[in-house]
Amino acid sequence: MRGIILQARSFLLRLIGTFLLLALPFQAAAQDFDTSAPFAVLMDYDSGTVLLDKNADEPMAPASMAKLMTVEYIFHEIREGRLSMDDEFVISEHAWRYGGASSGGSTMFAKLGSRVSLGDLLRGIIIQSGNDAAMAVAEGIAGSEIAFSDLLNKRAKEIGMTNSTFRDATGLPDPDMRVTARDLAILARHIIADYPELYKIFAEPEFTWNNITQRNRNPLLREGIGADGLKTGHTSESGYGLVGSAVANTQRLIVVVNGCKNPRERAAEARKLLEWGFRSFRQITAFKEGEVVAEASVFGGTKGGVELKAKGPIRILVSRSSTEPLKARAVYEGPIEAPVPEGVRVGSLKVWEGDRLIQETPLYTAESVEVGSLHRRAFDALGELLLGWL
Repeated sequence: MRGIILQARSFLLRLIGTFLLLALPFQAAAQDFDTSAPFAVLMDYDSGTVLLDKNADEPMAPASMAKLMTVEYIFHEIREGRLSMDDEFVISEHAWRYGGASSGGSTMFAKLGSRVSLGDLLRGIIIQSGNDAAMAVAEGIAGSEIAFSDLLNKRAKEIGMTNSTFRDATGLPDPDMRVTARDLAILARHIIADYPELYKIFAEPEFTWNNITQRNRNPLLREGIGADGLKTGHTSESGYGLVGSAVANTQRLIVVVNGCKNPRERAAEARKLLEWGFRSFRQITAFKEGEVVAEASVFGGTKGGVELKAKGPIRILVSRSSTEPLKARAVYEGPIEAPVPEGVRVGSLKVWEGDRLIQETPLYTAESVEVGSLHRRAFDALGELLLGWL
């Protein structure tokens, strides 16, 4: 197998038009940007490009931001049909004593021994940051929080969180529980992308349980900047932290800050990062959803090539102040041998800004190609042999 750079004429013509647009000089915006937060990440949602990072891969205590991993696990189980919003969980003495009002932490104020639906517990976790709610779900699913944390760690690795370890469902202090700001951004991006309907809970402004109404703890929701999630956290060890996301026009950014000195600094730094990101970077739609990006060669098929496209539009994020030229290549390992199913990943579109790879978008087959006739296979074999000699 060899790496092949696609040179399809239609692809090059499409790309030339894109490059002319991207090469235009934009108004400069300051790039030497910093934040007072000890840990920070600003990520573009569509491309996954990290626009700013500060100690992004250093282990840190997550506080209640760890509840995002608990929420992701619940969302996943709902999507797979193993849980439903109507399922009920019992508030155990452990959940009530160590996660309820007497614990002094954030709580849903669920009553000891009561049965609460998963839909209400999710709102207790997401909106009120209820430790009791998170503990009840963990115990109901796995029998104990430590057993539940094993499930969280396995799930975290499945979605690409390679530098985080969970020890409970709540984020309460534990010397062995550490996450990174980058992993929290990856987690937020995954939740937004994979569970769009359930994600809407993060934007609900308040929730009432046991006749006690609590406002959503995410301060960005009240800032008027297009924020619609995700989660705050605080312990004496972690400082004040936040994982947030906001949309301006069609661009969504994800921000993570942690270690802030107080709630005001947390909200201010998160907002400052988001506003800088929207101001300093611009999205260009290189290919619309469903648009063919390139064609890959097929060996021994009913046709000699298969069209490739992305899952959704391809938007390229560019700095408004950059003068570096942009280059793009659609790359795959080939030739691809028939039969070729539809919807199989076979390559990627890579984009460079100067010498720096800034984006890589997976490409999938847009159609199926069946095995060709004996004559066709022989012809393709001869062509491959001649290419090998060259």
